[in-house]
Amino acid sequence: MSRVIASVSPFLAAALLVPVMAGGALAQARDPAYAAARAAGQVGEMPTGYLGIVGASTPELKRIVDDINIKRKAVYAERAQAQHATVEEYAFTTGCKLVMQTQPGEKYQTPDGSWQVRGGGAPVRDSRCPA
Repeated sequence: MSRVIASVSPFLAAALLVPVMAGGALAQARDPAYAAARAAGQVGEMPTGYLGIVGASTPELKRIVDDINIKRKAVYAERAQAQHATVEEYAFTTGCKLVMQTQPGEKYQTPDGSWQVRGGGAPVRDSRCPA
């Protein structure tokens, strides 16, 4: 997979960084349980482009994360096809953007798999992320 992700052209990477989550982000913003879990640090952005559970899972957290990730994957699949990219390439590039969009106090996963709380500076991102 890393060979595929590393092969994302600069043009494709730039095209993929347009706001891709319009529909998914609106759905997430409407779910108060998602907003509460994010604010509490129970969920965070992963470099894969998907949402992850930080720490212990509960059935409710799993439901929220699964629902969001299913919606994200559908968007990724549609837009990847339009960009002649794989779903994995599109998800990875979007993950770079979503990690960058985290706010101070929110959690995100670093490339080594550890969960960090976003501080005032830039988050730690994968070296393959577009600038």
